[in-house]
Amino acid sequence: MNRAAFSRLPVTVDLPLLLQALAAIGEDEWRGHFNSAFYAGDWSGVALISAADALTELSPGLGQPLLRAPWQRDGRWQQGLCELPLEIVSARLLRLGPGGQIHEHRDYDLGEPDADLRLHIPLLSPVHVDFFLDGQRMPMAAGECWFLDLSRPHRVDNRDCSARVHLVLDCRPGAWLQQAIIEGLATTPAPPVAEGALLQFQRLVAGDLQLSQALQGLTDSEVFIARTLALAAERGLVFSREELRAAMRNGRRQWNEQWNA
Repeated sequence: MNRAAFSRLPVTVDLPLLLQALAAIGEDEWRGHFNSAFYAGDWSGVALISAADALTELSPGLGQPLLRAPWQRDGRWQQGLCELPLEIVSARLLRLGPGGQIHEHRDYDLGEPDADLRLHIPLLSPVHVDFFLDGQRMPMAAGECWFLDLSRPHRVDNRDCSARVHLVLDCRPGAWLQQAIIEGLATTPAPPVAEGALLQFQRLVAGDLQLSQALQGLTDSEVFIARTLALAAERGLVFSREELRAAMRNGRRQWNEQWNA
């Protein structure tokens, strides 16, 4: 079955109620994400529901879903989601702090035929947070509910001065949810097409022989990245090291895929 890369579900959640529940979470309850090699800065979470056999409460598992303490003591979580008839197997609050980055990666397990479907509900969604899926910036707003196929390449940059917090639900692919994903496609906002700083710099390089030659001779990837960032900054174009790395990986992937078509 070919599933959409993303869809904003035509549903509502009680955002004010969920924000009240979020405010009741103590700072000491947040735990660093288990994929420590995949991020820089603060990427932490609080498990609301997770597998009974998970190594940590934030980790995946195969056991029965277990209601964790924050969910059990605060009925506002369940009440805020009462309009969504979902079979939830995992519910986590995931926070990306100011300046934090989640490096590009793929959650391959979500691409299996009978895999759970992952929903993102932004609770705190600062304007300068960029969530890229397959190279497209997802225009998610607080209180919305999005299905995202995260078996595809994705990354997040928080360039804001405040934290981003999403409620992330892993759900069984029931009939209601799959239909909601299909119905949501018609009203899902298109990713913005504004040309970013990296693309602007790529266009400059393509049209400037001297600039192109300054980079072509660099065979060490770290030297290439440092020089690219410096040359771009000299021209008033600022993008992150991870954004450049993602573009380089995507270029290699497209080069390889052309021979497998």
